[in-house]
Amino acid sequence: MFGNLFEEEEEEGFSPGPSTGRVAKGPEEPPPPRGRSHLSGIKNQGGTCYLNSLLQTLLFTPEFREELFRLGPEELGRLEDKDIPEAKVRVIPLELQRLFARLLLVDQQSASTADLTDSFGWNNSEETNQHDVQELNRILFSALEHSLVGTSGSTLIHRLYHGTTVNSIVCKECGNVSQRQEDFLDLTVCVCGVCSLEGALWDMFMAEELFEGSNLYRCAQCDRLVTAAKSTKLRKLPPFMTMSLLRFSFDFAKCERYKETGRYTFPLTINLRPFCEQTDGDDSEYSYELFSVIIHKGGCYGGHYHVYIRDIDQLGQWEPPEEDSKPKTQKKVKEVNVCETELEEDDPLSVLTAIIAQETSKSVLLDQLGQKLMDKIGSSWSKKFRKHYGPIGKFLQSHNDVFILVSNGTRVALKASPPSPTTEPPSPAEQTTSSDPSPDLNPGTAKTQPEPEPEPEGSHWFDLNDSTVHSIRESDIEKQFQGKESAYMLFYRKAQLHRPSEALKNPLYEVPRHLVQMAQEENGRLQHRREEFEATNNSVELHLHLAPSYRLENGALQPISKEQDGVTTLNFDRRKTVGDLRLAIYQMQELWEGDMALTVAKSLPAGLHLYNTLTDDNVSLYSAGIYTNSDLFVWNGREVCGATILTGAEWEPVLLNVVRPFLGDDGDIGVENGVGDKEEEEGGGGVENGGPGLTREARGFAGGATLGEVKEALGEPQESLLCQEHGGGKKGGEGGGASGWKLFPPEDMQRTLRELALKDGDALLVLEPQSFDSSVFSLSGDVVTVTTPSDCRWLQVEFRPHHGGGGGGEGEEEEERRKAKVPASGNMLLCEVKRRAIEELQLQQQLTGVECCLRQVDRTGKLLPPVCEEQSVREAGVRLMTNLTLCPGSAPKASQLFLHFSVSKAPSAGLEMDIIVAQTCTVKECLKAMLDAVGLEGTSWHLRRLDWCEEVGEPLMDEDASLSELKISHGETLVVTEGQLPPKGFLKLSVWLYLDPSNNSTVSMETDFNHSDECSSTGQRPGVMPAVGTNVDLRTVGHVEISDDATLEDLKTQVMTLPSLQCVCVPTPAFLRVWQTEGQRLARVLRGQQLTLRKLKLTSGTELCVQQLPKEEDLGPKEVLLRVQMGVPGERCYYPPEEVVWDATRDSSPRSLRTALAAHYGLSPDSLLLAKRQPDNHTWDTVSNWNQQVSKRKKKKKTESLLGAPFHLKDGDTIGIKNLLIDSNRDFCTLEDEQVQQRLREQAEQRRKGGQAAGSDGPQGPGPEKKAGKTKSRKPEVPLSINVGVFR
Repeated sequence: MFGNLFEEEEEEGFSPGPSTGRVAKGPEEPPPPRGRSHLSGIKNQGGTCYLNSLLQTLLFTPEFREELFRLGPEELGRLEDKDIPEAKVRVIPLELQRLFARLLLVDQQSASTADLTDSFGWNNSEETNQHDVQELNRILFSALEHSLVGTSGSTLIHRLYHGTTVNSIVCKECGNVSQRQEDFLDLTVCVCGVCSLEGALWDMFMAEELFEGSNLYRCAQCDRLVTAAKSTKLRKLPPFMTMSLLRFSFDFAKCERYKETGRYTFPLTINLRPFCEQTDGDDSEYSYELFSVIIHKGGCYGGHYHVYIRDIDQLGQWEPPEEDSKPKTQKKVKEVNVCETELEEDDPLSVLTAIIAQETSKSVLLDQLGQKLMDKIGSSWSKKFRKHYGPIGKFLQSHNDVFILVSNGTRVALKASPPSPTTEPPSPAEQTTSSDPSPDLNPGTAKTQPEPEPEPEGSHWFDLNDSTVHSIRESDIEKQFQGKESAYMLFYRKAQLHRPSEALKNPLYEVPRHLVQMAQEENGRLQHRREEFEATNNSVELHLHLAPSYRLENGALQPISKEQDGVTTLNFDRRKTVGDLRLAIYQMQELWEGDMALTVAKSLPAGLHLYNTLTDDNVSLYSAGIYTNSDLFVWNGREVCGATILTGAEWEPVLLNVVRPFLGDDGDIGVENGVGDKEEEEGGGGVENGGPGLTREARGFAGGATLGEVKEALGEPQESLLCQEHGGGKKGGEGGGASGWKLFPPEDMQRTLRELALKDGDALLVLEPQSFDSSVFSLSGDVVTVTTPSDCRWLQVEFRPHHGGGGGGEGEEEEERRKAKVPASGNMLLCEVKRRAIEELQLQQQLTGVECCLRQVDRTGKLLPPVCEEQSVREAGVRLMTNLTLCPGSAPKASQLFLHFSVSKAPSAGLEMDIIVAQTCTVKECLKAMLDAVGLEGTSWHLRRLDWCEEVGEPLMDEDASLSELKISHGETLVVTEGQLPPKGFLKLSVWLYLDPSNNSTVSMETDFNHSDECSSTGQRPGVMPAVGTNVDLRTVGHVEISDDATLEDLKTQVMTLPSLQCVCVPTPAFLRVWQTEGQRLARVLRGQQLTLRKLKLTSGTELCVQQLPKEEDLGPKEVLLRVQMGVPGERCYYPPEEVVWDATRDSSPRSLRTALAAHYGLSPDSLLLAKRQPDNHTWDTVSNWNQQVSKRKKKKKTESLLGAPFHLKDGDTIGIKNLLIDSNRDFCTLEDEQVQQRLREQAEQRRKGGQAAGSDGPQGPGPEKKAGKTKSRKPEVPLSINVGVFR
């Protein structure tokens, strides 16, 4: 009835599959074994939850299962022969047998229905489209009946599910009774207007329908219209009674489907005697017990199925659920537990750790973790933690030092306490993989388990939800009486049906021998795959460091030889014990003598350090905390090369930079004890010209050593001073300078390096008292200042006589360019640097009477503004050991600015002019100086800055403001622009005219569906640009300058005064529409005649487009101007577009738009299908016909607005319309759309391969390929069918 309306909804949680971030090392991860319930679920193929629920119900119907198993290959054939044409192989029952055998005997978390659905003849769409389970129940039974024709099971469905009703009409005149019998496999009972199953059955079988008044009955015996009464009774009761609840109805007033979510009760046991025709039998003949409830969660357009089943044969291991039935509002009883004493509910790490630690197995199924979290803190992960910590799966991965995935990735445990093998639940694999030819496949007798809390006899209920199976209580069924998640189908079995004792807890009961053998083989293969995978997944790579290859140096272990680092790589199974590892190393090192200790090591900057020694040979590497890439040190446990080794975190070595004074004798920048160029740049490292300097040496010390022991290890006398680098001191850097060091007080000599918070890379200055006699070191209190020799460095100066671009050839220019290295310091004035450079270059005579300056050069070789020669090297920000250029020109003073400027247009590279003005100079004075420099006169000039894209930008409005007040910086470029300065608050706007392709005065709004080829082939006129997404042109008509306090009406009036628009007749401003354009695209209509341009958020430089209208227009704030196109029936094209104004003030839902367009065209809203066109990629997004459904947890129904995501309807958008009464084609794309889409795909493929994008001659041209906005539209309804062969 409802086709495939029930699309699958993803439930919030943490998927147990390997895609959650657990990457298997092996080629393919085997399926996980069964869970604690010992029952197997069924995999969802995308939308087959309805099929899974029905199949589980049939599996747990023992009589159906056993009748199916009794059909042997001699009746059904063999699957191996199904491809032989003359062989009659009944594939559907054979595949159903195999599936049931796998669900009973194969040790896997879930079985696949792929083979079964293939036997149905279903394709991928059938497997991903969800259908109605009530419809499937009838179709599957019909397919089985046709498949079993001619076999002993031909009456299987009829014997178990077939019942009859009798309709009786009694004539009130003569008493004649007319009866008609009807067959049924399931009873469809009403939900609407009824509060219980008993009430619905009473209305069906007890209430009489009277034929009276104008609705009389023609009696065959009286041969005339008479008063009569009609009633229905149950004549034959089947062993299994199926009740289909009519929860989905149609509201003819609103013309929409809806789901009945009101309370509807049903009993666990029911007596049908009152509804039967014959009532003289024993009570047991009329009594039925509920054993399956198929549940639908969601609305009438989307949802999910799962099933509650009573395990009649007790094949599963029932355990009491962990407080599943506790209301969330109930106050949780805090148990006295170590894990809960300090639980912080705002800390997800603390909460998840406590949840896992409380489990008896010390692990939790991943798909149950979200529910347990909600039970723990009363809130879901998404609501409480997702915003700050992301999805729960990523949180577990990011804390892999705390959590670990076990059981092939289906469970999460704590690394500190991994699940013990004895607490893992037994599985059928432990029996089916036995070498015994007749194994006991009963999972319930595999291992001795602690006795769970007993459940009342016959009340083993489970929730089978696709791949997962959970225990539930019988009282949980009452939760499915009402709501979005409620019962949809009920399955009852006669109470007089009893099961033999040998069937209880025996999944092998009545299973054919060949299917048992098949299950054994599959279990063997699964076990082999799991062992291979576990061996691969548990293999760790260990780095063994052998003691004979190391020596103790600087507080850490160092390799004796740099060529041989003494590291041996060993791959080992982490499930084995430390004793096994020790034995393996003994076998590798045949020459090893004496004891062998294995100690966890770690490579630190100072060297290798040892931590804890593995002493217990019986513990596994996993439990010992040994993981892949772990470092182990192999030694005798006492000494290395005669030196005693201190182990543990408290003795972790620290690598310090020991700094000492150094007096060099040569003129080079010396490097001592490994001090490199990096140290030189940091202000120490060496000297030049024989000056004093500092040397650095990296030394490691044990973290537990005292500062006094460090001094002794350095060989320093007792009176030496130790200093730590002072964070607040000035460091020598780019321009040289001094660094500050803090003196350690005498009491710190007894403190350890760890207590002093010294870490790797910290510097330690060692000074003797006489060091302060040098000018390099000075002591003030406890702070030592070191004046480093970085002030004795150099600057390279290059002479460029023609920096402006003229001059001779390249040879002459190279000859004129000369370089000199000038000694300089950070405190030297730049005027002194220039003087020395002129002397070094011998330019005294050449530059006599000529002003020159020093300029820095950027990475592209462009000259930067001249530096102020009154400043020092450090103050000017000039880095030592860099280049300066000596150029003709004046250098600015400290109070002046060096500016570039050009006249009338943005300057080209190298063509701008330079000027030096005072920082206190006003804009007017600066403009006059620039005009004087180029010989211009007059007052019709003003200054503008350049914008971020190096184009002429905003004018400097305040002519009396100083340059410093306007934050004009050194080296900035200004443009001298002709024209009077616009008044303050005025905007300069570019105006375009919207042209009609036929050159009429009226401007049209046609889209590019019509005449697009003509527009793309016509020539481009000067001053005309094509509007993106339309087939009309925009012609520039000039600029207007208007105050931002002016209204939109004033703007329209001023636009109409432009000379280019004198030919356009507009009676009033209301006949003119103003568009704001963005990137050559019409973006929005400016509305509100009396709104100011400031409120409309217009800025100077905004581009506007004006359009002439045939009538007055005044759009409201939420009225949307749409281009609407009606599809031509039977063709892939559209009628010319029309403009429609849609009022979305009160309702912006799809229903409102559909109603407005239906009124515009005089059609019924139900017959219209709408779609929005995406002009960038020529696709259409179908507008959903119905309001979206929301989850059960949300309190309010979310209304879908077309003004928001994902449609974002705005002015100018194109809406396509299909009239479904006369047009069955639901595809909105035209042939041109497909051509452009193909061209865009080819361009994207070329860009992906690194090639050049091919040129496009379509209306859009080559452009970026954007992803079309996704709208969750429902799939079309398709009938459900199962293909069956002919076996008659």
